[in-house]
Amino acid sequence: MIPSYILKIIKDLKASGYEAYIVGGCVRDILMNKEPKDWDITTNALPEQMLKVFPDAKYENIFGTVLLPIRAALKVGETKGALEAVVEITTYRSEQGYSDRRHPDQIRFETELDKDLERRDFTINALALDPTVEHKVVDLFGGQKDIKAKVIRAVGEPSDRFKEDALRMMRAIRFSAQLGFELEPKTQRAITKLAGSLKFVSQERIRDELIKILASDRPSEGIMLLHDAKLLQYILPELEQGVGVNQDRHHIYPVFKHNVLALKYCPSREWPVRFAALLHDVAKPKTRKIIGGIATFYNHEYLGAKMTERIMTRLKFSNEDRLRVVNLVKSHMFYYNVGEVTAASVRRLIAKVGKENLKDLIDLRIADRLGSGTPKAMPYKLRHLQYMMEKVQNDPVSVKMLKLNGDDLMKTLKIPPSPKIGAILDVLLGEVLEEPEKNDKKKLSARAKELDKLNLEELRIKAKELIAEKREAEDKEIKKQFKV
Repeated sequence: MIPSYILKIIKDLKASGYEAYIVGGCVRDILMNKEPKDWDITTNALPEQMLKVFPDAKYENIFGTVLLPIRAALKVGETKGALEAVVEITTYRSEQGYSDRRHPDQIRFETELDKDLERRDFTINALALDPTVEHKVVDLFGGQKDIKAKVIRAVGEPSDRFKEDALRMMRAIRFSAQLGFELEPKTQRAITKLAGSLKFVSQERIRDELIKILASDRPSEGIMLLHDAKLLQYILPELEQGVGVNQDRHHIYPVFKHNVLALKYCPSREWPVRFAALLHDVAKPKTRKIIGGIATFYNHEYLGAKMTERIMTRLKFSNEDRLRVVNLVKSHMFYYNVGEVTAASVRRLIAKVGKENLKDLIDLRIADRLGSGTPKAMPYKLRHLQYMMEKVQNDPVSVKMLKLNGDDLMKTLKIPPSPKIGAILDVLLGEVLEEPEKNDKKKLSARAKELDKLNLEELRIKAKELIAEKREAEDKEIKKQFKV
């Protein structure tokens, strides 16, 4: 499980007379039989001493962290990707003072491992492992016990850890959502007490933790933990405005609970789609009106899109991610009734949301339905919409797929623009749909010369027969796929 280059770094440091351990989350993952995503090494060697052991390493910070390329660690030929990957090797250190609630005011390099482990956030991350000595895990704070008990517990006094770096409060909840662990009561109380200090954390760091919560196995539980710990009001205050806002008709839950449940039941594992599910009704509190004794929320999707854009801009999301989520929130109320919607209107929907977003939109509708308390996630009309979308988006009647175009035809046949050009292209398309290997420029040119001998009416009849037959066959397959 431990890569050869990690073992070699440890052995090289120890051969040079230094201590060296794998440390932090990768040790936790190993003990949980998970594949670590990142590897961190700690040592009593100072940065300048590490550079003597590893001449190809770089040291360009004040935190004692040396960066060693993997190829340099192995000293053997590797792929290009390995050249770009690095291992972080950090000198034992302690930290004092956090006046900005993020960075230590003073860093001191230490000679003992226990000083380094004391500064870490949670017991499950304050673990060190020497892979060259069997079962040698250094655990000073009961991290292994907390892993078995599935508990997130701060190292030492929780308030001290969170005053050092307020983002650790979000990290605690993120680990809970990722690992399925519970927050230890004293740790949770400290988060609630110090929640306001999250205001001093940069929006970018908050965004990154929020994405990890949304991408976890328990995203809705993570959002509810943020809410219960009083953190959510500093991250997504617009979402909390839905607390206690009741709905009518097919909704049985208040707006906030509905949004969180929509996140819970969202079929997609992509965090942008999950974020859209969480925010899809974010504007309902602002658009709520009582008409005829019934709560209405007219145009909440459009205001919700604007609010989502402001939220994601504030949290410094990329333009690409912001456009994707905003588009889904704006489009989530699309109308669809089997007996009324035409292929043309489905094409317009595709043009509106983008072909690449169709699956996301269906997933969002499913999340919305299940989050409303509706027992059936995929009713007939939603399956029918999938069928229509599949049918229209893959509509084969398009000469754009041919390796020969109208200009090529006019040159080949030496004829001016005319309806006959389009008719010949339609026949060529129909034949290519039956035998894709015919979609070759030379073959198409030769076939076009043969078809040029037919008159316009004959060409149109032939094209109609070919295309209609292909459409009917594909239609049957798609209907079978979606059970309509």
